[in-house]
Amino acid sequence: MEEAKLIEIIKINPASIKTISHPTDAMKLLAIERDGLVLEYIDNPTREMEELAIDNNTRAIKFINNPTEEMMIKAVSGGWSSLQYIKNPTDKVMKLAINQAGWAIRHIKNPSEELQLLAVRKNYDAIKYIKEPYESVSEEAIKISYEALRYLSSPSLHVEMMAVKNNEGAIKFITHLDKHKMLEFLKANILVIKYIIREVSKEEVEKALKEVLSKEDVEEKYIRDFLNCSTIDRQSKTMPIDKIMFIDKYGSKKAKKIAVDEKLKMI
Repeated sequence: MEEAKLIEIIKINPASIKTISHPTDAMKLLAIERDGLVLEYIDNPTREMEELAIDNNTRAIKFINNPTEEMMIKAVSGGWSSLQYIKNPTDKVMKLAINQAGWAIRHIKNPSEELQLLAVRKNYDAIKYIKEPYESVSEEAIKISYEALRYLSSPSLHVEMMAVKNNEGAIKFITHLDKHKMLEFLKANILVIKYIIREVSKEEVEKALKEVLSKEDVEEKYIRDFLNCSTIDRQSKTMPIDKIMFIDKYGSKKAKKIAVDEKLKMI
């Protein structure tokens, strides 16, 4: 078939290049110019052809064996998911992808602590794509959202405590929840009581409260949460504690002062 006719066919359907035996460079360039993804069907493409393909469609990076950093940057700039097609991305390319979406970390083998932190700061749930996150990365994700805990297979007790302190609902994502952990979480956030009230005794709760409320550096939020916690009340059948009297008897000066402030609000 005449070259002119083949060129007309390529203009209409660039993918037809795969059916043409020994296409000329002009034919290849025309096809790529029309559809960068036809690079897949071209053997031993020149660098010019590869660059043209990337310019046309950034996903063409998947058909380039040894792309330049510039090509990688173009590809990732067109969409962070293109990172999955790059075998040896440079640090600059990886950061560019992660800055678009933290989830890009899923396409990076053995990411550094810096890259992991960059990813979770962009999207906290990107931690689910990190097999063994650094402790600092787990902490960073938890600071952003306690729900990051659900994606951690083996969080440290410190990270679990951070999550529970952030939000009592985090206790729902904690496995191997024994009595010791429950009471430690109670000391971090009194509001977890609503999730563990059937598992702890009044005596155990009071002991934990005495330890926390007697401290001069007890957090104001903890005291106010305790005083406003409806699960613990002097008229409660499961956890009957007169909170004002309890603080008056066992609380530090700071705890007593805040208790007075809360009492005045109720008047």
